Amino acid sequence: MNPIHEIQQHMTRRHFLGTTGIGMGSLAMASLLGDVPALAETGSGSSHFAPRAKRIIYIHLAGSPPQHDLLDPKPILKDLDGQPCPDSIFQQERFAFIKGHPRILASPYEFRQHGQSGMEFSELLPNLSTIADDLTIVRSMHTDEFNHAPAQLFLLTGSPRFGRPSMGSWLTWGLGSEANDLPGFVVLVSGGKAPSAGKSTWGSGFLPSVHQGVQCRSGPDPVLYLNDPHGMDRSMRRLSLDSLRELNEAAFAQHGDQETRTRIDQFELAFKMQMSVPDVMDISNEKADTLGMYGAVKGASSFANNCLLARRLSERGVRFVQLFDWGWDTHGTGTHDDIITQLPMKCREVDRPIAALIADLKQRGMLEDTLVIVSGEFGRTAMNEERNGSKFLGRDHHPHCFSIIMAGGGMKPGLTYGRTDDMGYAVLENPVHVHDLQATVLHAMGLNHEQFTYRYQGRDFRLTDVHGKVVHDLFA
Repeated sequence: MNPIHEIQQHMTRRHFLGTTGIGMGSLAMASLLGDVPALAETGSGSSHFAPRAKRIIYIHLAGSPPQHDLLDPKPILKDLDGQPCPDSIFQQERFAFIKGHPRILASPYEFRQHGQSGMEFSELLPNLSTIADDLTIVRSMHTDEFNHAPAQLFLLTGSPRFGRPSMGSWLTWGLGSEANDLPGFVVLVSGGKAPSAGKSTWGSGFLPSVHQGVQCRSGPDPVLYLNDPHGMDRSMRRLSLDSLRELNEAAFAQHGDQETRTRIDQFELAFKMQMSVPDVMDISNEKADTLGMYGAVKGASSFANNCLLARRLSERGVRFVQLFDWGWDTHGTGTHDDIITQLPMKCREVDRPIAALIADLKQRGMLEDTLVIVSGEFGRTAMNEERNGSKFLGRDHHPHCFSIIMAGGGMKPGLTYGRTDDMGYAVLENPVHVHDLQATVLHAMGLNHEQFTYRYQGRDFRLTDVHGKVVHDLFA
């Protein structure tokens, strides 16, 4: 055969483009810009110092629950209910949806103290209140963003713009995974829709794509396209993967593209997942008492099932489990998004499973090294939104303060941290910025957020960008 024809026969479009002037030019430019990923010291699966937590379960209540009605009581609002918002707030604030001069909205729900810590909970959270002394509440969170998608990206990737790696991707890249036959980063979604920022909230950004979150679903195919094609058995699948591996190894040896290595790893992991995922996603072998504790139902697709699956995945060594639950955007335009009908319904859906998850982890001896976080992406206003004259009760977006729940992973149990003003408008004591939370989470996992970097496009990137400080007071 003509040597030129032989070369052409084995040259794919990717190979052709990679070896033309365009490909060489891009490589030269990348070299000048420093666009060569450089692994951080921790990129091989080691911590900077002894970690307090080994794994994270992050529960994101997408849409953002109202802190005034759940975790941060403001009794003074009862005296001001229905009155115009003070000019000191109204004249300096730009609201997302409120028009005109808004009126104060007191919470229709009662708060009581619980546990030896005296932690205050709304009557909408009866189950979480029973484990108050195992929880850490931060009332002084604040963010830079007041719309859902940018705020979700900011919270989970460190930037309000697309393209940055998510928290789970950072951690699996830096620390690896204790699970040999499961992804290190698993995502479970409930509430009928994905978060506003979409799959970028669990994307790998510029990190190797093997570190992106893998979304699991209920039903016969927990992971899409995981099953073998019709007519291919497992032994044939193994042979085909071995052949693919040889081809990819040859391509990697020739071009050195890290994504080729990622492709090899993903094929191998997928082969293992064909056996492990159906097993870990099958809750039929859980005890009836455990199912009842969570409110989980075999074969169902629900937040309760996802909480139980989060525990099962964590037991199997998954580093980061991300739960998203939509339905917390309580603007008050109708019964589907108000704080009288929608909010109590959503609380009934999550209160019991979250409390069960934390209690279950504790009784199995896992809570001490599993960090559980429950948050929205921002807070809600102390004023009624009354969009277009709506008579339903609801609250607008508010970036200046919101509350989150943390448990386990070295956190100080029974602690209520930070304080907001009487209106729940601004933080008065111990502010915790989103970047501070990210720095604190990394610290719990044994990582110095300032040293935990990845070189891309000529600069060192990190989850906390160029900000953030560890909130040491949150640790026991």
